[in-house]
Amino acid sequence: MTLIKSISGIRGTIGGAPGDALTPIDIVKFTSAYARQLQRKFPSKERYKVVVGRDARISGKMVDSIVCGTLMACGIDVVNAGPASTPTVEMAVVFEKADGGIILTASHNPKQWNALKLLNEEGEFLTGEEGAALLEVAESGDFDYKDVDSIGLMEYKDFTQAHIDAVLSYPLVNLQAIKNAGFKVVLDAINSVGGIVMPRLFEALGVECITINGEPNGHFAHNPEPVPSNLTDLAAAVVAHKADLGVAVDPDVDRLAFISENGEAFGEEYTLVAVADYILSQRKGATVSNISSSRALKDVTEAHGCNYYACAVGEVNATTMMKQVNAVIGGEGNGGVIVPDFHYGRDALIGAALFLSLLAQKKLAASALRATYPDYFLSKNKIEISDPSVIDSLLEVVKNHYVAERITTIDGLRVDFDQERKWFVLRKSNTEPIIRIYAEAPTETAAETLAQEVISLLS
Repeated sequence: MTLIKSISGIRGTIGGAPGDALTPIDIVKFTSAYARQLQRKFPSKERYKVVVGRDARISGKMVDSIVCGTLMACGIDVVNAGPASTPTVEMAVVFEKADGGIILTASHNPKQWNALKLLNEEGEFLTGEEGAALLEVAESGDFDYKDVDSIGLMEYKDFTQAHIDAVLSYPLVNLQAIKNAGFKVVLDAINSVGGIVMPRLFEALGVECITINGEPNGHFAHNPEPVPSNLTDLAAAVVAHKADLGVAVDPDVDRLAFISENGEAFGEEYTLVAVADYILSQRKGATVSNISSSRALKDVTEAHGCNYYACAVGEVNATTMMKQVNAVIGGEGNGGVIVPDFHYGRDALIGAALFLSLLAQKKLAASALRATYPDYFLSKNKIEISDPSVIDSLLEVVKNHYVAERITTIDGLRVDFDQERKWFVLRKSNTEPIIRIYAEAPTETAAETLAQEVISLLS
């Protein structure tokens, strides 16, 4: 597998040669470049501070040692958060008034993967411009290692309780209503840091929590992406324990998915929809999601008399758009909830607390709540293109074919058929010679028919 370098960081598989995997050499290089960019960004500072945290995957301790040691070699003081969720590390940067942060996680990727996700002083992912500049520094080798009297220091801090306390004190988390409801949930913590933080959150909320796959050892019990096909054990456990809800997170706890009390998937696309419904019932404002997310958010937003905006795929694109339109809620349809006045990052903790607040307010079972939202079905496909140089021209062919429909080109090609409440998106991969095709419609048949229609135009 080729090492993947992007504006948000670097990721790859552990074990292999440089260029084909994420090696110690790569880790040192990109950490050194990150340190160099901090020194250039804040040239008048005498000391720099960076928060480092990791998920529980097998390679985490090894990567953590290299990253922290490299930062110290560059004269950077390190606050090591240890095993911590991605949103916890993001918030810790602000708590510590640090100059940046590095999260060691490959998110929903399998156990052989790891990554360095890079944060600015606001605890947010680097902008495209910042990321591109860092990649240039990494390739130039223009690093600044300090002499022995100037190397950085390291201290260890656990920020999990501070994160939980912030959730409990957030004004829209209805703590009393949640406690009065007497909820029972089953948590699938996928053998990572969700097993550390989520049970503590539920205990603080007064929710009975039964945990499966709770040991944070990095040996994921199943494919760690929290989609229905990977959550069959959770669904069975919800029914067996007669629980009110199943809760699934990914290894770094920034994505959130639910299973209803009847064992059926609530749908990761509908996590953001439900939380937005609750937020908008309390305060009016704009919502944002990426162009590959369900139309259901747009429908719910407009039902509240508010405006919906679409952005390019990627968390930093969502947060950028949210700031531009002063959104009250946003995120991505993969279960990523961003509550801007909490912090600008996908966060399963605040998402779960707000979802439970909604259930308590509505006094509905999860399946009944799901039935109140418009039904949409998403078809995901991809096709390989033997000659990648023709991909742009193929997208142009499709665009011209649907010129009478509503077209968006902020990230690939999206075509909306508003009267029929359906859409499709075409996006070319940055790492493979493929085109991804997402199609959504009110019925599964309509979504698949639309997808096949588009595929035929590309063939």
